Amino acid sequence: MPTHPFDLHLAEAAKAPAHAPWTPADGPLPALYLSHGAPPLLEDAGWMAELFGWARSMPKPTAVLIVSAHWEAAPLTLSTSDAHVTPVYDFGGFDPMYYRMRYDTPDASALAARVLGALGNGEEVHRSTARGLDHGAWVPLKVMYPDADIPVLQLSLPTSDPTRLLALGARLRALREEGVLVIGSGFTTHGLRFLSRDDFLGRTTPGWSRDFDAWAAQTLAAGDVEELADYERRAPGMPYAHPTVEHFVPLFVTLGAAADPEAPRDFTIDGFWMGLSKRSLQVA
Repeated sequence: MPTHPFDLHLAEAAKAPAHAPWTPADGPLPALYLSHGAPPLLEDAGWMAELFGWARSMPKPTAVLIVSAHWEAAPLTLSTSDAHVTPVYDFGGFDPMYYRMRYDTPDASALAARVLGALGNGEEVHRSTARGLDHGAWVPLKVMYPDADIPVLQLSLPTSDPTRLLALGARLRALREEGVLVIGSGFTTHGLRFLSRDDFLGRTTPGWSRDFDAWAAQTLAAGDVEELADYERRAPGMPYAHPTVEHFVPLFVTLGAAADPEAPRDFTIDGFWMGLSKRSLQVA
């Protein structure tokens, strides 16, 4: 009998009805911003159930394009489109089982061609011949789509400038109309260095994390992109919530991919995990 929480998740996922594939009649898929966790996400039954339920609330994508906090590179670069590429194990100190995990997705050459077309118009886009998906991509996707039967590409995060990332998301918007799921993967708060032992154990939540999360929820609910883009000056809890900003700025790719970036937002997942806000949302 399976005993690890992820094995139990797989057993439950296997009982789910067949996932209906996207068709043009479904209209554009939403774009997502998700707080992605790390290997310990695969030990959190409740959070895995939330992510899997979120994936099943939408048609099955034709492909997934994800921008993760863990690949900052300019100029824009696409991960390899080869099938069955070894993931990037960009973490340390975890159980050896996590360094043996794979996420063997199919060939993504067709997706790469579409992404390059969407990102044309003079901007240089590099293509990696070897880079696989980092843990900001494969860990949550392994929970959401455990069969690994959807082509996936990762796009590098080329800047932390919200205006440029909103524009990047806007250029990816048309992909949603083809059933491509566009995801910005980060963490709504990520001040790891400022967490206490009680925070890690889930006994407490630091004030800076609660304050930033409440501000983000209120500002997103109001659709105030201008205030969001000025988060470094306006958000309470800074800079503790984001001593470096790469986990927040993928949000702007997601918002840029929305039909109306300034529309009020609802939240698919909220709450805290080891003291960090796991607030996540989708945009139409």
